[in-house]
Amino acid sequence: MADLQERGHLLTEQVNPHSLNLDQLSSLELVELFNSEDQKAVAAVAAAKIQLAQAIEQTAERLHQGGRLFYVGAGTSGRLGVLDAAECPPTFCTPPELVQGIIAGGAGALVRSSEDLEDRAQDGEAAIAQRQITQLDVVVGITAGGTTPFVHGALKAARQRGAVTIFIACVPQEQVSINVDIDIRLLTGPEVLAGSTRLKAGTVTKLTLNILSTGVMVKLGKVYGNRMVDVAVTNQKLRDRALRILQDLTGLSRETASILLERSGKWVKLALLMHWTGLEKQEGDRLLSKHQGNLRAAVASYNNSQT
Repeated sequence: MADLQERGHLLTEQVNPHSLNLDQLSSLELVELFNSEDQKAVAAVAAAKIQLAQAIEQTAERLHQGGRLFYVGAGTSGRLGVLDAAECPPTFCTPPELVQGIIAGGAGALVRSSEDLEDRAQDGEAAIAQRQITQLDVVVGITAGGTTPFVHGALKAARQRGAVTIFIACVPQEQVSINVDIDIRLLTGPEVLAGSTRLKAGTVTKLTLNILSTGVMVKLGKVYGNRMVDVAVTNQKLRDRALRILQDLTGLSRETASILLERSGKWVKLALLMHWTGLEKQEGDRLLSKHQGNLRAAVASYNNSQT
């Protein structure tokens, strides 16, 4: 194939000098080496903190206006995006369409390698068109090596539609350049196993998506203090967490907290508002809606109206 792109110069494809004897290490030495190299993932996030903070601000602003957040990737990057999107509804009680993961090859690629499908930029463009992305939406392209055509196609199409575009890659800008609104580079260096970007690159991507989605949800009022007051009470573990949040923040007994939770329709945020204001469910719901679901603002507004 004469047109095969040479990728050996990319940071993610280079050989790590610290692991040249990888196949000769003891199990303990393997663990120590991985642990040492993984420290670079945390440092890489710190180095990109300004861009990541900008991504949180702009994403929260668009979602507040009714937009959606999309992660686009292939292989490990795509799976990590789908994972982060899937965890938003149970954690923050968001509708499934608010944060979505788009992976090259579709759902089947989540459990079976479909890396050959990442080479089609037109598929990335089609995915953006299919979801009718607009200027209210945010599209995050994730590609460790920075070159994935599927991701580049999606970002180009999203940009043409006026969406906020964010690029997450583990190679420096001088190796792969792109025209996007926010360019996040997570430089963790060569992998312990050369070219295996499910390792440090995957770890730093997971860290970054954790911060991005959680930061956005904090900005959208899905959190009170450091409690997930919008948690979806869908199983015993989450019901227990909901009750503990209520007990901790109100001082109520578990039995009374349970009654309050039921009265609120199993919505911790509304239960807290009802307890702190004395409002009934319907009135509390209206007050929360008036303040876009921000509990702190709703309580402050009620208290001000009483003085």
